[in-house]
Amino acid sequence: MSLVVEHVNKWFGQLQAIADLSMQVEEGALFGFLGPNGAGKTTTMRMILDIFRPDSGRITWNGKPVGEVARQTWGYLPEERGLYPKMEVEEHLLFLARLNGLSKEDAGRELDEWLERFDIGANRKRKVEELSKGNQQKIQFLAAVLHNPDVLLMDEPFSGLDPINANILKEAFLEMHRRGKTMIFSTHQMDEVEELCQDIAIINKGQLVIQGSVREIKHQQGRSVARLKLDNDPEVHWLDAFPAVEITKRRQDYVEMHLPADLNPNLIVEAALQHGGIISRFEVVEPSLTDVFITLVDRTALPDASSPASV
Repeated sequence: MSLVVEHVNKWFGQLQAIADLSMQVEEGALFGFLGPNGAGKTTTMRMILDIFRPDSGRITWNGKPVGEVARQTWGYLPEERGLYPKMEVEEHLLFLARLNGLSKEDAGRELDEWLERFDIGANRKRKVEELSKGNQQKIQFLAAVLHNPDVLLMDEPFSGLDPINANILKEAFLEMHRRGKTMIFSTHQMDEVEELCQDIAIINKGQLVIQGSVREIKHQQGRSVARLKLDNDPEVHWLDAFPAVEITKRRQDYVEMHLPADLNPNLIVEAALQHGGIISRFEVVEPSLTDVFITLVDRTALPDASSPASV
């Protein structure tokens, strides 16, 4: 069982939002769906949910077109708030759970469990509009999961959350993942993706840039990141002798640089020592997912401004 997007195109008038997009999400995956603003992530999610229809291509779940899949299969957390602000939290969530096919008893039981998990039981009789942004986001998440969907799509789920509430939401993701749910979420917070996801897809301007495991994609970039601290030479001007080395960060306590794949890092150490450097730190690590994201998206920039943009 898997979610398959095959050669999908979507136009809005003269604007092509999605261009020949193909990707696959395996059942039970915790999948990061990434791209810059306007890349087409929200449009793709809405086509998966059969809110929008592709102009060509097809999207299937377990081999069946998504338009024929039971609505209860899907849970959706939109980027924008999709709640009724004047309704009480408990009334609102029970209403949505019943719409998604739960009995009153099952809906009440699920609601009690999730309110306790999110430590917001005291808010159950409050109106949605009276809650903080963070608590409204928790309620939005509960609205998406109370009916126990097989596939959960989340558009910027960490938006507006402080670190404590973001961690609570991550724990909820992992719990759903342990239950075998398929989790697909978009975010601009690459550290969350590195922590949670094994597999990702990056799109830009409606087209797939790359798909695969986080580890493989980082490895494919053919370079590494080095951090060097010299107690007596913070400027390291001698690095100019290495034109292929790109200094990306200068911090008070270290310099960070990108090393090409064919450069032996020991040459940096040797050069530092030759220039009288006192090395107190030198480490070589994989590029961060943020670095990979920026590099791949920059490579797919349009050659001229006359080409259509995506949404």
